[in-house]
Parts: sequence; structure tokens; C-alpha cells
Amino acid sequence: MSSPTTTTTSAVPRRSGFTGPGYQAFVILRTGFTVAPILFGLDKFANLLVDWPTYLAPWINDVVPGSAQAAMYAVGVIEIVAGLVVAIAPRFGGWLVAGWLAGIIVNLLTIPGYYDIALRDFGLLLGAIALARLAQHYHGKRPSH
Repeated sequence: MSSPTTTTTSAVPRRSGFTGPGYQAFVILRTGFTVAPILFGLDKFANLLVDWPTYLAPWINDVVPGSAQAAMYAVGVIEIVAGLVVAIAPRFGGWLVAGWLAGIIVNLLTIPGYYDIALRDFGLLLGAIALARLAQHYHGKRPSH
């Protein structure tokens, strides 16, 4: 016999929250915006994917001290930190990555022939904003649906 004040909790609702499309989108974006900045940041030190200094606009190279490669080292550190912030605090990390991508877009728009990459990075910026918004929604609560 159970009383009207007795409640039972089932593991099914909690588990079903993890299968909800909103929470899955959050996890996918969080994973992507953790891994990608860290890997791109590390590659700034190795130049395996591309010769990164060629992506630095000449006017920025004139403003920053040292060589374009030295600037890429600083960029690499910032990107690694941004990826770690996304991993630890995606509510803030999403906005950090979005802001960083906005700076990259401005840089690329001032280099002729890099507009396609600027457009791609705009898509990534939108994804980073979506991550920040989803992180705000899921912060401090278990996924519900």
C-alpha cells in the first residue's frame, strides 16, 4: 500500500534526457569545439596541416611584434586555452570561441583569396554561439528531453 505523498523515481526519465536531440546537439558541439581548437592550436607549433603564417593578414603582421610564426605561436596558445575553456565551462567557452572566430573572420576578409575560409569560419561562429546557448540551457540541470 502506498501513500499519496510517496514518490518513486525512475531511471528512465533521466536516461531518456541523454537521448534527447537537444542534449545530443549540445554534447556534439561541446566535443567539436573542445577538440578542434586544441588540435588547431597545437598545429600552430608544427604547421602540419597548413603553413599557418600565410593566414595572417599583412597589416596584422605589421602590428604584432616578431614574425608571423611567432604570432602563430601566440594564436596556438589562445586556441588551446579556448578549447579547454569549452571543455570545462561551455557557457563561457562557446562565447570565447565565437569571439575568437569573429577576429579570425576579420583577419581573413582582409586577405584576398581567403573569403571562402572566412565564410566557413562564420558557420563555425554560429555553431559556437549555438553551443553557448545550449550550455546555458543545460547548465546545472539534468537533460529533460
